[in-house]
Amino acid sequence: MIEVGSTAPDFTLPSDEGGHVKLADLRGKRVVLYFYPKDDTPGCTTQACDFRDALPTFEGVDAVVLGVSADSVESHRKFREKYELNFPLLADEAHEVADAYGVWKEKSMYGRKFMGIERSTFLIDEKGRVAGVWRKVKPAGHAEMLAEVLGV
Repeated sequence: MIEVGSTAPDFTLPSDEGGHVKLADLRGKRVVLYFYPKDDTPGCTTQACDFRDALPTFEGVDAVVLGVSADSVESHRKFREKYELNFPLLADEAHEVADAYGVWKEKSMYGRKFMGIERSTFLIDEKGRVAGVWRKVKPAGHAEMLAEVLGV
């Protein structure tokens, strides 16, 4: 289980912007790494649009926002364009990064059990250490709460 103070697991994932994003390449910046279940669903859309609207605040404190789900790069691209998202969405189709961060969980809906991403956020400091962990996040207001944590 990832805890505050531990080194954030490094990863390289394909981005909807083209190319790949490697966490280690972002050293020197704070990273808001948020995992969400599925593109273009109500809660995920609310959360993504809140991050979109708050992005200038995060940039003002030298923080990068990255969204991660098990959806494909193409799905991310459509989601990003539809809602004019202004930060990268990363495709973790094999859920290896979700596993590494402990957010790939058994879920239940309408009596059916399945594996999926538990909505969670990790704040990673400039040195690559975990500075904050939020699990089972409620989508609305989460970006605003993180902005407060970052001292904005």
